[in-house]
Amino acid sequence: MSPPTVLVHRDPTVLAKAVAARLVTRLVDVQSARGTGSVVLTGGGVGTAVLRELAASGAREAIDWRNLDVWWGDERFLPAGHPERNETGARAALLDHVDVDPARVHPMPASDGPAGNEPEAAAEQYAAELRAAARPEDHGPVPSFDVLMLGVGPDGHVASLFPGMPALHDERPVVAVRGAPKPPPVRITLTLPSIQAAKEVWMIAAGEEKARAVRLALSDAGPVQVPAAGARGRRRTLVLLDRAAASQLPPGIERIASP
Repeated sequence: MSPPTVLVHRDPTVLAKAVAARLVTRLVDVQSARGTGSVVLTGGGVGTAVLRELAASGAREAIDWRNLDVWWGDERFLPAGHPERNETGARAALLDHVDVDPARVHPMPASDGPAGNEPEAAAEQYAAELRAAARPEDHGPVPSFDVLMLGVGPDGHVASLFPGMPALHDERPVVAVRGAPKPPPVRITLTLPSIQAAKEVWMIAAGEEKARAVRLALSDAGPVQVPAAGARGRRRTLVLLDRAAASQLPPGIERIASP
């Protein structure tokens, strides 16, 4: 796994704009080299802000949206179209405004979907979809995503991997989470092995309330206590912060500051 590179931006607005611009550059480079690309989206305030900034940017047209696979790192197990679903937010912020191929947009199952109201069955359904998309060169049960974006919770959770919960010990690609400490309690999430299969993992955090979690994620904390400490990419790991979230970085961590 790659060591993290920390980039610090002035405030949440600049952070969202910078991540959106970086995502355009990365996906264009990938598609220029291979003709196709893949991204894993995250929800939450900063994740959705990035998607809104991308939708508002004229540079978005540089991405070949028809040849992009869109996945999710986790989802609230709620009915399709529910306003708290990450998919709902992503469609409103970005996907409804670009020419994506519907067959290449891969939302996690909803609670009123074909898998029924059983999150374990829904998790296996998504795992099967990931397995079908994985290529021999991926060397595993999930694709080697080009970019996998994650928010970081104040408790250090990423996706729906919360401190101390059984999902952190699970080797399956996707699992159901019951009793999550943050509502809603029932969720579906990629596990750490799936996250670590990505070529690049980008952790994005804004606000002083995230500073302690960021510090622990970049220290010697273990991923069971601080799941963000286990979120690392195969080739590159970026920690993209505003100044408030970067206010407690541990000693020895180098940062690249934007103006």
